[in-house]
Amino acid sequence: MSDALPVVVTRPLAQSGPLTDRVRALGREAVVFPLLEIAPLSDTKPLRACLAHLEDYALVAFVSPNAVDAAVPLVGRWPDSVAIAVVGAGSRHALSRHGLTEETARIYSPRDPHRSDSEGLIEALDLDALRGRRALIVRGESGREFLADALRAAGVAVEQIAAYRRTAPTLDEQGRRRLADLLDRGAEWLVTSSEALRILQDLVRTVQGEEGVAKMQRQRLIVPHRRIAETAHALGCRNVTLTVSGDEHLVAALQSRP
Repeated sequence: MSDALPVVVTRPLAQSGPLTDRVRALGREAVVFPLLEIAPLSDTKPLRACLAHLEDYALVAFVSPNAVDAAVPLVGRWPDSVAIAVVGAGSRHALSRHGLTEETARIYSPRDPHRSDSEGLIEALDLDALRGRRALIVRGESGREFLADALRAAGVAVEQIAAYRRTAPTLDEQGRRRLADLLDRGAEWLVTSSEALRILQDLVRTVQGEEGVAKMQRQRLIVPHRRIAETAHALGCRNVTLTVSGDEHLVAALQSRP
């Protein structure tokens, strides 16, 4: 039965705790299996220099909770004149942990919970008010260019700054055995990143070859964004449940039949 399967939490280790606790509160077995590793930059001088002049920007966009957690602690008091933009519920929660809420800052995010992505964020922004002004995007060392390109097309001067490094994990022998066990037993996977999903398939192929990939394609994936679902389908996954952004929705999906 589906309820007997382990639930795999694939977020970076530092972010996995709250979702893992929610899964266990359902009485389910939770397996923490990070598919991305988040590391600090070796040189934070450019980031610190950028954040020291936040008043120069009309908008600062954080692409992920990792961006929020890496950058906001380096800022003293957030300037009232600078709006904040985030994509998903996780980033809003990260902001709130650092004291930035609707009561203390102007925060923009997608209005449609089913479109928690850069495309939805662009639709939520007042582009006319931003035209001719400067915006800063805080991100990892690499990522999608859609948000920057769309803002520039609207006449906004965009700068991007890296706040952290994102890498694929290297599995030791214990990790390889754990992945092989999950493939053999079956599991339900909570995947919150397209990049993580591609890394997962690469790891599966390394551990069990194409036979393992076929097993993975049959297992249930629960994802919070349309783009991740599209990636899953492109990778041959056939049992994909799409929900909206937010841990509560991921957990609610676990309680529904695929």
